[in-house]
Amino acid sequence: MKTMEEKEIWKGSPSQWTNFKTYVLCVLFSWLIIPVIIALWRFLLVKTWKIKITDQRLIEEKGVLSKNTDELELFRVKDIRLEQPFFLRLVGLSNIILATSDKTHSVVKIPAIKDGKSLRERLRVAVDERRDKKKVRETDFD
Repeated sequence: MKTMEEKEIWKGSPSQWTNFKTYVLCVLFSWLIIPVIIALWRFLLVKTWKIKITDQRLIEEKGVLSKNTDELELFRVKDIRLEQPFFLRLVGLSNIILATSDKTHSVVKIPAIKDGKSLRERLRVAVDERRDKKKVRETDFD
């Protein structure tokens, strides 16, 4: 049986700008020492958060000491939303929110990424192509 190799669409991790408020508070209270440890931990959490999107699935790997890997088949994506909160827009970042039919992850957020508009469009095309290949259609019943 011939297997299809996956093509990478995007690979990256969220920006450290997601920790901005934490960093500011930790600098203000750095004389307590514990905020410095909190800031370092938050830095490591974002640094080790890897997201890979292929033409078949989204793979998210998180964890500093222990690792968790979640996968989402692209044909399960129901809706793609682009969020550009004011603060993130100031630094050229945006969030992508995926509404899915996956039982364990009904909402998947890809936070604080560059060029979110472009990624959203590439993701939309990949979702449609994957549904066509799998011959799957999303149907909602109210």
